[in-house]
Amino acid sequence: MNSKTISNGILRSISIIISVALLLFFLWKIQSVLVYIIIAGVLSLIARPIIIFLKRRLKFPNILAVIVTMLLFLGFIFGLIRMFIPLISQQGKNLSLLNINELTHKTESIINQVNDYFLQQNINVFEQLKSLDLLANFKEIPNFLNSIIGAVGSLSIGLFSVLFISFFLMKDSKILNKGLMVLVPDNSESRFKKSFNTIKDLLSRYFIGLFFQITILFILYSITLAIFGVQNAIVIAFLCALLNLIPYVGPMIGAVLIIFLTMSSNISQDFQTVILPTTIYVMIGYFIAQLIDNFVSQPVIFSKSVKSHPLEIFLIIIIGGLLFGIIGMVVAVPTYTAIKVILKEFLADNKIVKSLTKDL
Repeated sequence: MNSKTISNGILRSISIIISVALLLFFLWKIQSVLVYIIIAGVLSLIARPIIIFLKRRLKFPNILAVIVTMLLFLGFIFGLIRMFIPLISQQGKNLSLLNINELTHKTESIINQVNDYFLQQNINVFEQLKSLDLLANFKEIPNFLNSIIGAVGSLSIGLFSVLFISFFLMKDSKILNKGLMVLVPDNSESRFKKSFNTIKDLLSRYFIGLFFQITILFILYSITLAIFGVQNAIVIAFLCALLNLIPYVGPMIGAVLIIFLTMSSNISQDFQTVILPTTIYVMIGYFIAQLIDNFVSQPVIFSKSVKSHPLEIFLIIIIGGLLFGIIGMVVAVPTYTAIKVILKEFLADNKIVKSLTKDL
């Protein structure tokens, strides 16, 4: 090996490193676009069964089926917005967000009632809490609201971009397939196409399964909140059900949210006779709904949709969370499913792959 060969090898390695670095930098700069494409891809997978139903059962032309599906999505989005307006308005009224002094007074009142209740039980857990200047943080609420209003423009652009991309992914279901095929070697195209179609089928079933999971939780939460007369029960139930899309962490956030909203909806009532009992009963209903979800809904959805054992799914979600945080937990199951399908197609003879993909 002469010096010229070594020099060419070094230059080639440096060129590869620089190219990879530039590619990663480029992807980092366009990360918002990549997020739009991923969300649009998920929407197209969810819409796939609807489009197929409209085309096969109702004999709709492809473009009409896509337009009807898009209109359904738009109606769903605007319906959500209209649902949340009363909740925000009511909570704004309850908490008097525009009147910091009244908000501080009501918060101090709740803290005093809670403290008095626990003092009667010989538990002085709020003494140190009251000594902290936590109420000063409420002065940041107007600034926080201003930042939310400032983000509305960006969200609008994002929503338009996602819907625009989704339309073309639904209209031409092979457009993403064609784009990925450019990166696949010619001798592997047929196997990759087979894997890609299997992944689309499994993920479509998975996302539809998640929809039914959220629907079941929504119904259970709505019944619980309505029984105890919590204001805006439907909206609160939907929000808490939606948080279950974040595995394990989402239900805990939902529990905190439902406690806060239940207490704030009764903020003018007596703490010991109304607020505390109502919150306890609502939380009992919430935990019963979670038990039904954890031991009935989720195992059925995961086993039927992505054909993976619940313990297998649990471990994958935990690993995804440890590696990439909440985002990792959300995308763990779809990513793991895609990897399993690809491994089965390309490494079908491997003993470990056989064990993991025996149900696919």
